[in-house]
Amino acid sequence: MNALAMSPTTLASMVIALGFAAGLNVYATVFSLGVMARLHWVALPSGLESVGNPWIIGASGALFAMEFFADKIPGFDLIWNAVHTFIRIPVAAVLAYAAGSHLTPEAHLLITCLGAVVATLAHGSKTAVRVAVTPSPEPLSNIALSGAEDVAAIGLTYGALHFALIAAGVAAAIGAAAMVMLWLGWKTLRFGFRRAFLNGEPTRASSPNPA
Repeated sequence: MNALAMSPTTLASMVIALGFAAGLNVYATVFSLGVMARLHWVALPSGLESVGNPWIIGASGALFAMEFFADKIPGFDLIWNAVHTFIRIPVAAVLAYAAGSHLTPEAHLLITCLGAVVATLAHGSKTAVRVAVTPSPEPLSNIALSGAEDVAAIGLTYGALHFALIAAGVAAAIGAAAMVMLWLGWKTLRFGFRRAFLNGEPTRASSPNPA
């Protein structure tokens, strides 16, 4: 796929899908981009060819393997995700910057910011959902959620270069679903705290005066 042949809508959709994938798992995104390019499953836009370098594929693959296990350990995954705030978002911005290398300076800046913003939303949603799920007494929820994120990151990476509009729509749907889940979870917590507080008031009010 030649970047010069891309319409602005297609390029923006591709950046949205790649940015969201990087926000979920940046190593899986870079690794799968490189491997797919080497196997000729995708044609990388001008500016992104460097991800097909064997050294980048090897490094991102090793880091992906580390994240595959680290991201599934309850508690430690929160530390891991907090540290990766400073990795996922900048790398997503770099990918967007590279993909838009043929644009005018103004459009180049906008597409770079778009990649960073989308990655921020994806990373923030992922981290917030993990905070809500981690206290669960069983680790299967963490493992299942992390596995789904890995699959989504790789799937969106592939889709970004073959079905950009669809991949961007899927990314938007996942983000919206995460926001709805967080909103419902927050409402449930507020209701629970309020109910506990109101139920506790009469008990304290009716307690005998120690004097």
